[in-house]
Amino acid sequence: MLTTPPRLSIVIPLHNEAGNIAPLMAEIVQHLRDDSHVGGAYEIILVDDGSTDATPAEARAEAQKHPHVRVLHLPQRQGMSPAIRAGVRAACGTWIMTADGDGQNDPADMPRLIHMALSLGDHHNILVCGLRLNRQDTAQKRMASRVANTLRQAVLRDGCPDTGCALKMFRRDLYLSLPFFHGLHRFMPALGRHYGATVLQTPVNDRARTRGVSKSDIAGRAVRGLVDMLGVAWLMARTPAPQQAQEAGQINKPTE
Repeated sequence: MLTTPPRLSIVIPLHNEAGNIAPLMAEIVQHLRDDSHVGGAYEIILVDDGSTDATPAEARAEAQKHPHVRVLHLPQRQGMSPAIRAGVRAACGTWIMTADGDGQNDPADMPRLIHMALSLGDHHNILVCGLRLNRQDTAQKRMASRVANTLRQAVLRDGCPDTGCALKMFRRDLYLSLPFFHGLHRFMPALGRHYGATVLQTPVNDRARTRGVSKSDIAGRAVRGLVDMLGVAWLMARTPAPQQAQEAGQINKPTE
């Protein structure tokens, strides 16, 4: 249990990631131990997304080992975006970082995202996105991502060539202000920019999966992604970008 309120909450969705959790937690704790921006004031929220293997037990073991770790359980598998949302809603930090639970995101990159997001202060509305330059996925998955990213950028003009990278950092209130839907995590740059956030990118390392198997359904994700993209395009066209309202001045009460 933390004695200092966390400034940063790291949300990690997990589905059947037994064997990956302990090494990942050890790396995150190591790389954030001496980070000057968070100063130990962070929490890691592991969201078990209806796992059927030893993931729940391993997550609880990490929570007993590390005071920074909390565990949430979803009784049935909901998917990446609902799992992230559950973690964000439970988070105590002003800032949120998301990462995959399979170890492909490198915790060594986390301090750089933290520095980019926090160097201007807590009041700045910033979304930092990781950009994987040396993908370690299969050729089929890389090609599918390339096509999807090209199409999405042409339609939404989000300026982000790799929205599929899970390593992102943003304000909690920004995330909760966005309309929620399955697949939101892939459209955060477009919606964040539309809702007034400054979207930044930084190169990150992409590591090969060493344990477990990928849960990616390329064909199904392509269909869902196309439907979501058209929905986001409609939403952005129909929703005016928010503007800061200016108070006109104090209304004088009538004198008696």
